[in-house]
Amino acid sequence: MIRFLTAVLFLIGSTSALMAQDVYSIKPGDTLQVEVLEDPSLNRNVLVLPDGSISFPMAGTVKAGGRSVDGVANTLSEEMAGNFAVAPTVLVSVAALAPRSAPGAATGPERMNIYILGEANTPGRKEVLPGTTLIQFLAEAGGLSRFAAEKRIQLRRVDPKSKEETVYRFNYRTMGGSDSISGTTVLVPGDVIVVPERRLFE
Repeated sequence: MIRFLTAVLFLIGSTSALMAQDVYSIKPGDTLQVEVLEDPSLNRNVLVLPDGSISFPMAGTVKAGGRSVDGVANTLSEEMAGNFAVAPTVLVSVAALAPRSAPGAATGPERMNIYILGEANTPGRKEVLPGTTLIQFLAEAGGLSRFAAEKRIQLRRVDPKSKEETVYRFNYRTMGGSDSISGTTVLVPGDVIVVPERRLFE
């Protein structure tokens, strides 16, 4: 009898969790777990950026903010369908909620938020010390995945006054050059590093 009640309670709890995720509205700062049943090598956690978007191999940039996990899963499946014989089965769940901070709270002068998305081994929001360089930050993110376009990494920086975004290109293989910023470029709060997916034969 005790085992039966335990099983019932477990099933109720699991059903409630699934229903909660189904009606949950994804927010910037959330971390989503994405699984592709037909190709487990694509499975990863992705960060929802401040503009509500996520980036995923074979699908590119997808709007996630304000949507349900099922809605995002369906869009990812549709965008990746051209790479499979049939549309892949995609499962999306909320791996971690966006961190909440008290009104007026700050992360502190000793740390700053930097974001990395795309083909990094551990994408997401990172808190790093002022003075951290681009190459040091990539190390903090666990390096690049095997899908990374190493020559086309982007550093996207928004001017806090004008709100204009500047995109800098970084060649990981050369660590700099005429068409690339240096790996010793010092990051500033709010910087976003984008690691695109490698093209065929790139």
